[in-house]
Amino acid sequence: MIKNDIALTIENNSELNRAKSLLMVETILNALKKSLSEDEKIEIRGFASLRVVSKKTGYGRDIRRKKQIKIKQGKRIKFRPGQDLKNLSS
Repeated sequence: MIKNDIALTIENNSELNRAKSLLMVETILNALKKSLSEDEKIEIRGFASLRVVSKKTGYGRDIRRKKQIKIKQGKRIKFRPGQDLKNLSS
């Protein structure tokens, strides 16, 4: 599913046209991006929670050169499915 599919679903289930539906999807995604960039936790009950976690500095292996390389400290987004989403897959 892509952004346009979500907008189409909103259009079919509401009285909004495609342009307004797409604008709504863009607005929601931008709000989510902004929250994550500010290290805020996002919780959508029944669907999932998202949060930014720190990734430790570590070491990996360059297979081609057969050398150990240092992996820099960074951040990643952790996705945790909600109960309703977990129940769909079982």
